[in-house]
Amino acid sequence: MNFRVGIGYDVHRFKEGRPCIIGGMELKHAKGLDGHSDADVLLHAICDSLLGAANLGDIGELFPDTDVQFKGADSKELLKISYDRVKEKGFTLGNLDTIVVCERPKLGPHKKEIAAKIAEILNVDSDLISVKATTEEKMGFTGKEEGIKAYSYCLLYSA
Repeated sequence: MNFRVGIGYDVHRFKEGRPCIIGGMELKHAKGLDGHSDADVLLHAICDSLLGAANLGDIGELFPDTDVQFKGADSKELLKISYDRVKEKGFTLGNLDTIVVCERPKLGPHKKEIAAKIAEILNVDSDLISVKATTEEKMGFTGKEEGIKAYSYCLLYSA
């Protein structure tokens, strides 16, 4: 078997008047995330980990923020396209391990639901998806509630 490991990272600042979408779900929060698409920081990190593991570039290459067709794009669709490319190259997801870093919104009550949503988007068993959340103890830009960052690690395999 051929195994590949990928890492993804994304960050978005908060912005008034936008929905707060994390992991394909709109969460209740006073501010949303700013970006060219819907700014789903978690799904963007996942796209990068998958694309990187398959040596298919990164989310900025596949969906550039200079392309108007991706303005306001639904990141669930971007993730589907990214994983389709990975599968076209002959790889299958072994597992996905993610971390979202923010003070608020509190993700603890939503982690299982977010993992299930990601599994649904990728059409894989939810046991392959881990969603964790942490804070930075009021330090840095996430601790000061200026934005959110996310990390994603994946294992791909091919026969």
